Amino acid sequence: MTRNVYTVGQVNSYIRNMFTQDYMLGRIYVKGEVSNCKYHTSGHIYFSLKDESGTIACVMFAGQRGGLSFRMGEGQQVVVFGSINVYERSGSYQLYAREIRLDGEGVLYEKFQMLKKELEEMGMFAPEYKKQIPRYPKRIGVVTASTGAAIRDIMNITKRRNPYVQLVLYPAQVQGEGAKESIVRGINMLERLGVDVMIVGRGGGSIEDLWAFNEEEVARAIFNCQIPVISAVGHETDTTIADYVADLRAPTPSAAAELAVYDYHRTEEQLKEYELRFSKELWQKLRIGRMRLEKYQTKLGYLHPKNKLREDRLKLADIEDGLRGRMDAVLVSSRHRFQVYAERLNGLSPLKKLSQGYAYAVDEKGKALKSVRQIQKGEHILIHVTDGTVQAKVEEIKEGHHG
Repeated sequence: MTRNVYTVGQVNSYIRNMFTQDYMLGRIYVKGEVSNCKYHTSGHIYFSLKDESGTIACVMFAGQRGGLSFRMGEGQQVVVFGSINVYERSGSYQLYAREIRLDGEGVLYEKFQMLKKELEEMGMFAPEYKKQIPRYPKRIGVVTASTGAAIRDIMNITKRRNPYVQLVLYPAQVQGEGAKESIVRGINMLERLGVDVMIVGRGGGSIEDLWAFNEEEVARAIFNCQIPVISAVGHETDTTIADYVADLRAPTPSAAAELAVYDYHRTEEQLKEYELRFSKELWQKLRIGRMRLEKYQTKLGYLHPKNKLREDRLKLADIEDGLRGRMDAVLVSSRHRFQVYAERLNGLSPLKKLSQGYAYAVDEKGKALKSVRQIQKGEHILIHVTDGTVQAKVEEIKEGHHG
């Protein structure tokens, strides 16, 4: 008879595959008491879970430490979420933890994850639906308990940052039975009042204390609110459904007040700084403008018609002087030529010839007689001499030639 003989490693590997293929063991919540808890220097946490019927070995690797929000200790009642698998080397199975919650939180946390997934798929966390928080609100609505640190912190920070901002409080019940209805009524009432922005929240606490802000009714009230909503639930490590739905998430009520209320004194200082800067720039522009104006005035003075006329007058005066000089030169030259011509004319003047003993005759019509053929015997003629005129009658005409 042939027998199948397997090695230890083959058996452990086979069992490991069986664990891996079991869907339930891949995503399982295990409740128990913490024992033998050791924080390794590598960052891993080794511990056991036990109850009255048995014990299971557990490990949370350093990469999964984000799923643990408290320090584990002996005797704590916890709910561990993870997977069960076989450690082949020792042949033992153990729970590989991904998230660890104190007992009582496990069921609520699972409910939280399911609602979160559902609302996210509906688009209620989408950034395109987030409304802009107003920068300078005048009235801020607050939905929180009327007693407690949350409202005191909001009031103190608001008074310090801007005493002119009005706070409108709706004193809501923030935990226990009726809390979700109270919060929804507060959101609706402040929306009807028309506040500029709304803070919805409370101080920190356990998941049970904060559960009202994980209710679907509260999430829908925040999502449907037309007023921008700032969520301020718990401490920085606590996140609720309200935080995902709100238009802005603040880790604490104090931080919400810081985000909602602008700092009046800082704004005042900025305005003074802007005033000084604008004044400096204005005076700089005025100085540059004056320099340009002076430049333009100088240029305008240079190009002014009066200056142009003055220059033209000077040019005309120069031209006039030049013309006068030329005219004088022309006159001097003309006088000289005139004197020469006068002398020549004087030399050719009949009067001068007459004064030298010459005379000239004209007929009765005054026409000069140059030839004997111009007159007849018996005609009268006039003979001009130096000192007068002689009237004569032609008695005889003789032709002849002068050599």
